[in-house]
Order: sequence, then structure tokens, then C-alpha cells
Amino acid sequence: MSAKDSDAVVQSASDWWETSIIDIHPGEIAIRGYEIQDLIGKISFPEMIWLMTRGDLPTPSQARLLEAALVASVDHGPHAPSIAIARMASTCGISLNNAMASAINVLGDTHGGAGQDCMVLYELVRFKIDAGIRLSDAADLALAETIAAKGKIIAGFGHRFHPVDPRAAPLLSLVEAAAGQGIVGGGYVAIGREVEAAIQRRTQKPIPMNIDGATAVIFCELGFAPPMGRGLFILSRSVGILAHAWEQTTAGKRMKGPMPKDIPFTYAGPAKRKLDR
Repeated sequence: MSAKDSDAVVQSASDWWETSIIDIHPGEIAIRGYEIQDLIGKISFPEMIWLMTRGDLPTPSQARLLEAALVASVDHGPHAPSIAIARMASTCGISLNNAMASAINVLGDTHGGAGQDCMVLYELVRFKIDAGIRLSDAADLALAETIAAKGKIIAGFGHRFHPVDPRAAPLLSLVEAAAGQGIVGGGYVAIGREVEAAIQRRTQKPIPMNIDGATAVIFCELGFAPPMGRGLFILSRSVGILAHAWEQTTAGKRMKGPMPKDIPFTYAGPAKRKLDR
């Protein structure tokens, strides 16, 4: 192989994985062009998340909104499937990372995907508004289309545990205050509230916005794409997963299932029978 061909092979290998996120050389680490030593101690973790995922640094006000959304979603108790799985896995003698991975792996469409789905709904309303449809009509149309495609459960609204989700109002207040200061546009908080009103028009009963609907407002206002909404939720919930996995690991309990052994499960199979052979 000639030197020219050898250089081409090396260059091809170097180009195999191309990234604009990080540049590393011996003794050097740069994130999006910033040397790591210039970031340590100077930017917050939410700012680092923004820098990594968006390529630039947020304003302090944008970072505070992102942080509020992340703080609000960290945990929802041992009855939440991901948290329960982390705790059960921890009693099986596996490592902390395995328990966390087991929990994170169930954060899919049903448990973990509501924020992303709600962002898609908000973006559909926005699309209709941009097409010249007034807000209330756009919300009604987008809601009808979403129900026709995905069923009557509207991601981001209603809660199986809380009649009114205590996390939603503080988050919406923060967004509205930020909109009043020109930090965000405020269009999505208006869309979220109008979707809530459209649901009530359709069902004739109030179904309040929940945490997923409120964080979806924030993520949309901050310009994140809907799939990133799920990723950001997983980042947040990982904190709760870590805390519960560690608490259970240090409790010294072994092999805990989903309920105490003296509480039976329900058997729905055939009655006892003998094998006739």
C-alpha cells in the first residue's frame, strides 16, 4: 500500500464517526469549542445539558426554565413502574448501574413518552395557527386529529393519581413570567392552556394539565424537538431512579417482588386437573 493510500485509509477511519460535540486530544478536552477547564465551576448542569444538545450556551433565564422542568420530573414514588423496577432489581444483588438500566429501559411510549406526545400535539396546534387558523379552532382540530389517531387518552392531561397535578401550575407560572420578560415567546403556554380548554369543551369536564403537559410547554418554548422531550424526561427521572436504587441497595433486603409474599396474586387459569395418561 502506498503512503498516499495509507493516508486515505487513516482519514477514512477518522471520518467514520464525525461529531461536532466534542474534540479530544492528549491533555485536551473541548466541548462545542469550549475547553473543559473553562466550563468546570462556571456553568451549571442544565447549562451543560443545553450546550451538549443544542451546541451553544443558554441565557441564564433559559437555563432556569430548563432546570425547573428537570427538577419537577425527578420522581413519582415507588409505585411508578420505573422506580419500582429499580428497587426490585436492587434486591436481586445486581450493581447500581444494572438497576438503573433496568428502570430506564421501561421508559418507553406508555411510561415516559407522554411529554414527547404532548409536544407533538402542541406543534400540531402551532402548525394550524401558522396556517391562519385561530387558536381555539386550531386546538379543537388538533385534539380531534390526535384522538382519531391515538385514542381518547391525551398525553399531558389528567393524572391517574392526582386530581390536580401540583407540579403543573408552578411550571406554567414560570413560563408565563418568562414570556412577560421576553425570554420566551409565550405561544406554547397559550397553546397548552387552550388544549386544556378544548378537552373540557369536548368532554364537558375538566381534565387538568399534568407534569408532562407543563414540561412539554417549557421544552417547546425553549425550542427543543419533541423526541428531545422524552430524552430530557429520562435525564430527570434518572435522578429518582438512582436515589431509589441506592436506598434499596443499602437496605439489605433480598429478592423483593412487586408485593409482599403473604398477599396472593390472582390466578385466572383452569381448575386443578390430573394428567390422564
